[in-house]
Amino acid sequence: MITFNKRDGARLRRSYLMAAMAAASSLTSGVAVADTTVNVLRVEVSDAEKQYYNEVVAEYEARHPDVNVEFDYIANEAYKTRLPTLLQSDQRPDIFYSWGGEGLRDKVNAGFVRDLTEPMQEGWQVLYPDSAVSPFTLDGRIYGAPLYATVVGFWANTALTEQAGIDVEAIETWEQLENAVVTLREAGITPVVVGAKDGWPMHFYWGYLATRLAGGNGIEAAKAGEEGGFTNEDFVRAGEMLQEFAELDPFQSGFMTTTYERASGMFGDGEAALHLMGDWDYLPSKERSVSGEGVPDEDLAFIRFPEIPGGAGNAHSFGGMNGFAVTQGAPDEAIDFLRFLLNEDNQREAARRGIFVPVAKGSEEALMTPYARKVADILADSSFHQVFLDQALGTSVGATVNNISTDLAQGVITPEEAVERIAEAWQFR
Repeated sequence: MITFNKRDGARLRRSYLMAAMAAASSLTSGVAVADTTVNVLRVEVSDAEKQYYNEVVAEYEARHPDVNVEFDYIANEAYKTRLPTLLQSDQRPDIFYSWGGEGLRDKVNAGFVRDLTEPMQEGWQVLYPDSAVSPFTLDGRIYGAPLYATVVGFWANTALTEQAGIDVEAIETWEQLENAVVTLREAGITPVVVGAKDGWPMHFYWGYLATRLAGGNGIEAAKAGEEGGFTNEDFVRAGEMLQEFAELDPFQSGFMTTTYERASGMFGDGEAALHLMGDWDYLPSKERSVSGEGVPDEDLAFIRFPEIPGGAGNAHSFGGMNGFAVTQGAPDEAIDFLRFLLNEDNQREAARRGIFVPVAKGSEEALMTPYARKVADILADSSFHQVFLDQALGTSVGATVNNISTDLAQGVITPEEAVERIAEAWQFR
């Protein structure tokens, strides 16, 4: 028979306690702490898109238990102003959302972006058409990978347009759009909602008009200082047309104090017949509405931006080529996760759910909604895709483009003054 005195019992209890604490500590650290953490910074998106990313991350982490991936989101306007600061801090993300173009060049020149040219040659770049990779290609080197393409067009509430006797699918020219605005006003319906407080939604008008008039070649010529640069008559005419449109009183009351997010929800609540916005607004507009359901699908349409007689860019589309870049100093696991996120299977799943129109070859076949298929058709028919001018021209010039667009809509500057400001910003960028 074995017996224990009180001292032996106390010692044994302490041994058991220490062993239990050690086991618990080991278990906790094994579950909660991975060898590598990859931080991804993304512009704010719909709940459905966040869920999609969560599922992609869960699958990747299951395959790579030593890697932890974390997504952070910042609202659109705040993202543009905060990203440069974050890239200079010790809170720099490993992967960040990018629209490519001169805005990306600014960050490359500052030494914040990792070169992806070599990784892209390892069976990655071939997944995408050249047009999708080109916005992330600077001086022959690749600094980002594409996620999806976006197209700006008019979202239409057909219940409201039909109430006014308008067939939105028949709107093909700018003059027909102006006539529709007048008809909607006469019917007591707010024609168009716009989040002008943020600048960039109003830039869609000036930017698309400039693209229709000058075309992609004209915009590239302006960047090169040719044909009068940004003071070319096509850019002046874009300003004139925006002001003529604004004089028709197309926008909601208080449009200059309305944010994009608010305008998106207002359209979802049926407060206006039209909303010039990217195709991405399908789900966010529903989620931001009071009901959470938005405009019913049977009353929803997405139409092309109207043509302008004689315009050099009538066959061109305008929107974004959106993707991700990897920061300098990020671990190799960041590149590996990005490649996984953007592979054909994951992009096909995003297409199937109607989250966005992906660019991986063949993934468009999985698109389910008529709006997404319409966007895919617009891109397929387009001979050139002009990236948003507030991104394509770089951060400082882009801010000027946004500012002159809202100023033109308010009539506080002339079209000639607007292009002089853009030309000056481009010269001193």
